[in-house]
Amino acid sequence: MARKTRAEMMVETRAKLLAAGRKAFAEHGYADASMDTLTADVGLTRGALYHNFGDKRGLLAAVVNAVDTEMAARAHDAVRASNPANLWEQLVAEGIAYMELATDPEIRRIVLLDGPAVLGDPSQWESQSACLVGTRSILVTLMEEGVVKRMDIEAAARLMNGAALNAALWVAASSDPDVTLPKARDAFRHLMSGFLAQ
Repeated sequence: MARKTRAEMMVETRAKLLAAGRKAFAEHGYADASMDTLTADVGLTRGALYHNFGDKRGLLAAVVNAVDTEMAARAHDAVRASNPANLWEQLVAEGIAYMELATDPEIRRIVLLDGPAVLGDPSQWESQSACLVGTRSILVTLMEEGVVKRMDIEAAARLMNGAALNAALWVAASSDPDVTLPKARDAFRHLMSGFLAQ
């Protein structure tokens, strides 16, 4: 069996730390997650953590980016499986699916509670920027087809994504997410309908 290259070992170490960080942050929350325990659990040192992520906050940022990116992919996959009638319905359904993921305990704690508390404004995160690119692209098509009103694409995309993100944050912070979620879904649908040309 061939020995692993240094680059392969670095990738493996980073993946181990990400997985351990994700588990620790989900189980204990950012404040109570021990970096000594986390690194020892995967047979690594704090030095490996610092080398790869700088510090505990850097590890959280990487975990949040990974989980939030997965959230967007899961929302997209759920909508695709439901076979929406058209591109507009797909856009609305993806926003709602994103909100619905706020009830997942791991997502709730890591991305929607600890993430903003430690990392600041979620709209500035790399993962949210990627979602914004997708929304802009869909809006260009919808405007060309006359489905939505003519308006500034950037403004519309930011407002749509912001509404879904803030609804997810509200659901996650709620004392009873299962009660809050239907309210958020309903309001989001009404808000989105204001963009329609007809």
